[in-house]
Amino acid sequence: MSFETLGLNEALTKAVAASGYDSATEVQTQAIPPALAGADLMVSASTGSGKTAAFILPALQRVLAARSDTTVKRERGVIYGPRILVLCPTRELAMQVAKAAATYGRFVQGLRVATVVGGVPYPAQIAALRGPLDILISTPGRLLDHLQTGKAVLENVEMLVLDEADRMLDMGFIDDINTISDAIPAARQTVMFSATFAGHVGRLAQNLLRDPKRIDVSSHTDTHENIEQRLHWADNVNHKNALLDHILTQKEMEQALVFTSTQRDADWLADRLADMGHHVASLHGGHPQGRRNRVLQGLRNQQLKILVATDVAARGIDVPTISHVINYGLPMKAEDYVHRIGRTGRAGRNGLAITLGERMDVGMIRRIQQFTTQNIPVAMIEGLEPKTPEPKMFAMRSEGAPAGRFGGKPFGKPGFGPAKSFGKKPFAPRQGEGFAPRDRAPFDRNAGERNFGHQDGNRFEQPRPPMGGDVQRSPFDRAPSAGRVDHKAGGFAPRKPGAPAGKGPFKPQRPRPGGFTR
Repeated sequence: MSFETLGLNEALTKAVAASGYDSATEVQTQAIPPALAGADLMVSASTGSGKTAAFILPALQRVLAARSDTTVKRERGVIYGPRILVLCPTRELAMQVAKAAATYGRFVQGLRVATVVGGVPYPAQIAALRGPLDILISTPGRLLDHLQTGKAVLENVEMLVLDEADRMLDMGFIDDINTISDAIPAARQTVMFSATFAGHVGRLAQNLLRDPKRIDVSSHTDTHENIEQRLHWADNVNHKNALLDHILTQKEMEQALVFTSTQRDADWLADRLADMGHHVASLHGGHPQGRRNRVLQGLRNQQLKILVATDVAARGIDVPTISHVINYGLPMKAEDYVHRIGRTGRAGRNGLAITLGERMDVGMIRRIQQFTTQNIPVAMIEGLEPKTPEPKMFAMRSEGAPAGRFGGKPFGKPGFGPAKSFGKKPFAPRQGEGFAPRDRAPFDRNAGERNFGHQDGNRFEQPRPPMGGDVQRSPFDRAPSAGRVDHKAGGFAPRKPGAPAGKGPFKPQRPRPGGFTR
């Protein structure tokens, strides 16, 4: 369907045509007409489907309608604060939305668009918020700061847009979103875009939307016909690095986006690739906004050939020349895999998504295959074949198999864990011995956010050693050989049967050889 038939203003259709778009995508065709009518929307759209234009064009239409309404000007005078508020989970996505607003609003005279994100000095943002605004694009955390200090005026917001609402909730912004929505008039129009509306996202939609229209044009089971997927098994980290080095030196590699699980891994891997002579940079939530802008600009200008990034930082990256997406560290959730590979194969191009998996990643790869209902083909590179046997990956659930099963076997069944997969016997202490494991579990370089929680974008990061480095002990460790100690050999002595519980703090025990005191 052409944009002329969607009911858009001539200035907007002219801008869309000047951007090189002739016909609307499916999400634009279904979302723009009800959005122009003022309806609340719940929209599920996949990455690269054109969802940004699906809400920016109706927002610009509302701005044009307000400017032509002389009654509002006469009765209310100058309107302070934004008419349109767009909330985004990350700074990069907010910048992308702001760029789309400027592109599609190029023929809207005097269009005022402001971006309020973290990592940017406050004075410039306060100055932008002080006067009239058409569109404000912000991350929830920084906008809440301005709202609490009285610098942000939201009483005139007519349209609220939540882009990638599921990601914002994953990052812990639900309280911020509720606080911001309470400061906006209840008569507003609300549009939510999310990969899913289950769980917390669905409850948030019930609280914010009024009789919403449900539009679902996304599917995590899309085949991604223009994206080839491959899985390379690695014996260890050294083998994984060798596979990565080979892939990055192929002549068909135009630009690559390499994903890691944590910020520290991103910095380490970028330094390693830079030492090898690659034009590379890292991108994650711990970097100031100025540096992040320069990195993205270098990627768009093709000054950078490789970008090493985390999941949160990569949201909003829209660079058509990215030919390869490489999962060096696996994502925390299976849904993030779909967002990752969607960074390539854009604008009608073909892309290649490669996953470098170790034996510890079998569970996550299985969950990804179940989520996408697709097998990731296993590939090998001549001369870099794995020496250990390939993990037994279960086939996709066949038609007619019971729900909740994968490959005909129930999840959680003994044997899915690493003990059976790796050919090791489960741990069983010898009779007469206490349970005394070693200090800590083996270092999992790819566990990242799966083990330690969110580690990007205003979230804590668990101290981790560099690749191949020594483990730094936490100051909270009790002793070099931490672990449970058999009280018979020394350590915490149990209270004798029938002894009083005591009234004060623990009474120090007399130290015993080789044990602890408290």
